[in-house]
Amino acid sequence: MGSREISLKQFKVRDPFWENEMELVRREVIPYQWDMLNDRVEGAEKSYCMRNFATAGKMMAKKQAEGAAYAEPKYTYRGFQALPEDPEHPEDDKFYGFVFQDSDFSKWIEAVAYSLTNHPDPELEKLADGAIDTVCAAQLENGYLDTYYIIGGMDKAFSNLRDHHELYCFGHLVEGAVAYYQATGKDKLLNAAKRFADLLCEKFGPGEAQCKGYPGHEIAEMALVRLYEVTGEEKYLNLSRFFIDERGRKPNYFAEIEEHDNFTNTAYHQAHLPVREQKEATGHAVRAVYLYSGMADIARITGDQALIDACRNLWFNVTKQQLYITGGIGSTPQGEAFTFSYDLPNDINYSETCASIGLMFWARRMLELEADADYADVMEQALYNTVLAGMALDGKSFFYVNPLEVYPEACRRDERKHHVRPVRPKWFGCACCPPNLARLISSLPSYAYTENEDTLFVHLYLGGDLETTKNGKKAAFTIESSYPANGQVRLIYRGEAAEFTLALRIPGESETSAEKLYTRTGSAAPATEPYSVTAPKGFHLRKEKGYVYLTGSFTPDLEIILNLPVQTSFYEADKRVRADIGKLALMRGPVVYALEEADNGKDLHLLRVDPSAPVKESTVTIAGKDYPALIAQGFREDTPCQLTYIPYYTWANRGENEMMVWIRK
Repeated sequence: MGSREISLKQFKVRDPFWENEMELVRREVIPYQWDMLNDRVEGAEKSYCMRNFATAGKMMAKKQAEGAAYAEPKYTYRGFQALPEDPEHPEDDKFYGFVFQDSDFSKWIEAVAYSLTNHPDPELEKLADGAIDTVCAAQLENGYLDTYYIIGGMDKAFSNLRDHHELYCFGHLVEGAVAYYQATGKDKLLNAAKRFADLLCEKFGPGEAQCKGYPGHEIAEMALVRLYEVTGEEKYLNLSRFFIDERGRKPNYFAEIEEHDNFTNTAYHQAHLPVREQKEATGHAVRAVYLYSGMADIARITGDQALIDACRNLWFNVTKQQLYITGGIGSTPQGEAFTFSYDLPNDINYSETCASIGLMFWARRMLELEADADYADVMEQALYNTVLAGMALDGKSFFYVNPLEVYPEACRRDERKHHVRPVRPKWFGCACCPPNLARLISSLPSYAYTENEDTLFVHLYLGGDLETTKNGKKAAFTIESSYPANGQVRLIYRGEAAEFTLALRIPGESETSAEKLYTRTGSAAPATEPYSVTAPKGFHLRKEKGYVYLTGSFTPDLEIILNLPVQTSFYEADKRVRADIGKLALMRGPVVYALEEADNGKDLHLLRVDPSAPVKESTVTIAGKDYPALIAQGFREDTPCQLTYIPYYTWANRGENEMMVWIRK
């Protein structure tokens, strides 16, 4: 049963946890990131993002003024990241930063759009409008908009699709432009994105004279679908399909057509096979899940069964064989990539924040394709662990990499672990993760709820007020939820009398696959009651793929009460996960807990946990605020001791110290 995301305008967040997170993004993260994009944060790596747009805009103004006398710059490769020789005095006519630096603006403006939808702010909107003016002033007459080549030399544009991220930057531009148009009704950036898209529709395609290339770093595929859905122009959908269909075909564009000085690992780019033949996730983890998200979009719209089957096969491989218990993916820093099934090291893994965000993108699109709680379970697992861990509790520092075990001295002295940071940096020159976090958190209601003509699906229990239309009637709910702090959810109907179906996800109840990568063990807490749903008489209830469907006549003030078990449990990994043999992880509901040196002393590797002893709930103060803690029994070597676990997402907010998720029995 298919569905579509709700509009953010349909939902007002009133949730004790997520309202705080979204306000943190609005008040702290978005302004901080704007300062970062303008290189105004002392001690942080420079972005050069808005400087590049301003430079390109000045070039366009000069070109217009000089006409035929204007001398176009000639391209010279200055590295994947170009930095000024004198950091205090960058040259006025040079591009600086990574080749994909433009995308930082696009992700920022997308987060701004979602924030404005949730919380109108005239000053922020005015700031955003000014930024859009700067960006649009950089656009060429033919619609091209990528400052790396506009400043560096258009003679080599589209010559290195594998590495130079033009189509990636385009994809993020579209995502941001559509979001800002939907939030404000202003179409200046949307029109700029459409002009760029129109140029690409002419450049790429199956025609004899058209280029047969596709994105080196995927995102354009799902962005083009979004542009199609907001404009209704099928050429954008067709280009997305072309990019997906052409990928991995012979002759291979990256390996056999496009010229490169070095070897092309086609698996790294998910271009080793046509996508419908791919069954194992390979290569760069973020690129992979962005591709799979686009595939799921096209499968939903077209009903392409071979593409649906490919999405399901890849989902099984990623989530049942290559997924960390924290919802992280990408087990090696070499290429920020997948390796092979059950290879899940804890102290050298990558688990990029963006990869888990991308996993959420994909999960929601699979839910739109078919309602199966397995997709929502993984989406929730990624959200409450790796995604949240990517940002400090004050919103001013960020993790790119999310290990499950950290020994700070090794991060400094072992070159295999130099990518692991024991504390969050303020920013990164390669800053994909911070703005990605902002846009994801600000748009969370669209992941929590989807709908079709006669059914409203609840995937994540985000509290708030929701309005929609069902069978021609105004339907509205107030959802009261503190999940996963506790398991009771109340849904109070506030709309007109209407007949429709409400579908509620029951965590862990999908029947699709019997194979599990992580299995509950031990007796960490007394057994909880199974879930229960209390609905008025006359409603028909059925359960399918982990959703309880309630069909009936909804009338004002009608209440549905859902009680979900939020159990504290130890988990063990599949025996094929070598790194976790003889070890246990502790969870409460979807939240993974970890040991940190601040609570348990140094040398966490000497600790063992007793899974037969009861686990008690407690609190711990981190960054001036109380957070839940779990107290387990165990040993330091042979001496009995208590082990204090904190939510994984809260670690590294008390200075540099050790951390460990998997503990020896």
